[in-house]
Amino acid sequence: PQLSAREHVELALQSRTDLGHRFWRSEKLMRRFTDGADALLDEVGLARLANQSADNLSYGHKRALELALALALEPKLLLLDEPTAGMGLEDVDRTVALVDRIRAGRTVVMVEHNMSVVASLADTVTVLQRGEVLVEGPYDQVRSDPRVIEAYLGADVA
Repeated sequence: PQLSAREHVELALQSRTDLGHRFWRSEKLMRRFTDGADALLDEVGLARLANQSADNLSYGHKRALELALALALEPKLLLLDEPTAGMGLEDVDRTVALVDRIRAGRTVVMVEHNMSVVASLADTVTVLQRGEVLVEGPYDQVRSDPRVIEAYLGADVA
């Protein structure tokens, strides 16, 4: 937690190289990752906080740093579990915008219970009930499906 946001991303970038996780490298050698780390921090909206230690970041900024770390590994598939859970409205909006930007060129699978986030981001929504697919399709179709309404609001509402 005492490492800066930049140092965290530099280590993630380093892990993709033949240097692996060798922590005791010279600063000169590690500088080769600084530009890439700064670019990723800028992409997730943390450029101005690059020198801030991770433990001093707000909850929403810590989630953005986690996304920068994941992006440093250049994934083709990004799995996000409740990326907006526990966030205030400002952080939720920032996270939605961030996920919208970073999904280009990759598949994002996201578990999310905030329906405004789902409506903003999802191409396809899958509703599960007891581990089985209940309904799958575009958001507007799924949210108005009587099976979904009954499952989540009760038979009296459906």
